[in-house]
Amino acid sequence: MPTTGSQPAPLANGAATTAISRQAVLFTAFEPSGDDHAAVVIAELKRRWPSLPIFAWGGRKMEKAGATLVERTGDQAVMGLPGIGKILEHVRINRRIEEWLDHHRIALHIPVDSPDANFPICAMAKRRGAKVMHLVAPQLWAWREGRIKKLRRLTDLVCCLLPFEEQWFISRGVRAAFVGHPLFDVPLDVASLDARAAAFGSGQPKLALMPGSRPAEIRRSVPPLLDAFARLKADYPNIRGIMPVTRAAVEDDVRVMARELGGWPEGLTVVVGETDTAVRWCDCALVASGTVTLQVARQRKPMVTFYRFGRSLQLPYWLFGRLMFTTKMFTLPNVIAGKRIVPELVPHFGDGEPLALGVHRILRQPGLADQQRQALDEVCRKFEGVSAASRAADEIERMLGLVPAAGAAAPPAAPAVSR
Repeated sequence: MPTTGSQPAPLANGAATTAISRQAVLFTAFEPSGDDHAAVVIAELKRRWPSLPIFAWGGRKMEKAGATLVERTGDQAVMGLPGIGKILEHVRINRRIEEWLDHHRIALHIPVDSPDANFPICAMAKRRGAKVMHLVAPQLWAWREGRIKKLRRLTDLVCCLLPFEEQWFISRGVRAAFVGHPLFDVPLDVASLDARAAAFGSGQPKLALMPGSRPAEIRRSVPPLLDAFARLKADYPNIRGIMPVTRAAVEDDVRVMARELGGWPEGLTVVVGETDTAVRWCDCALVASGTVTLQVARQRKPMVTFYRFGRSLQLPYWLFGRLMFTTKMFTLPNVIAGKRIVPELVPHFGDGEPLALGVHRILRQPGLADQQRQALDEVCRKFEGVSAASRAADEIERMLGLVPAAGAAAPPAAPAVSR
């Protein structure tokens, strides 16, 4: 029987076996990050309840963790508003999911990411009497807060990865529980990172360049990163740069872009699958804003963050985009801290000059790097002692009735605000 950090008392063996036989869980994830988040929770559930039926629209990691994969999804994730092709693809996926639900009874639907893709599936599950638990809180606090009414209608619980999210949702009438971020669940193997980082060589300064993970994001991020590196090279002739990417194919794409932009800069190397190693090695990082900013923060490394939009979106953003956003900050360490502790250029429409200037300030302004390290340390301490996989599994057990109900904070009797 399962054991967890909070050690909730499980049902008696006979009752648990009967309960499990009546349960089935469906995960739906449409992005690589969703595959990552869901996989660790699925693995924990299977460790506790090996016979629990778990099905998924998801990726390889979810399947490896123990889910029965109905369809493979998430290989071509989209950030922001999807195009018509992606919308039609999800319409077709939804039809197949609805047909599958007509023939498979589930007790719990767990949407992992992409609320616009998952909301129709939540509605399908609700109509069939299943509960819904969002594994990752939609970032309504950042943009399109008007969707809170839909979320309130289509969820029984929202799991929050970030500390401030729990109260934000509760105050708006949505049941929520802070479970922590899976990035902080596994301790860093510092000795191994140091050994691998030694192979990257030395430089003065050492700079990590993080272009993001989604294909469109990489295409937008690489040009200003290369431009920033070239500008810094003029001021720091011995600078050394490492650009970690997720796959070898991405390295090929990056080198093609570099050729189109005038050639590969001296002193810059691309590495595959070594993000934590690159962070360990560097003195400072240039980061395309996203979850990777928490990877950098975890090692208390100073950074400058940005998120580059295409130039074609510059006018629409200034006319309409700002009306959709409800936060003044976008970089996660800043949002968690509630203040601007990391320089961020979001949105960014230009070249690498402001990125290079941000790095230059960190390197040359006395005390600035140490101030950022101290502030990042305060951010990371909010995640200490919290196991995201374990806490999320606890909440799933409660939703399925496998342990006595307890824990997750409930919203006020009536929503605090009407949205």
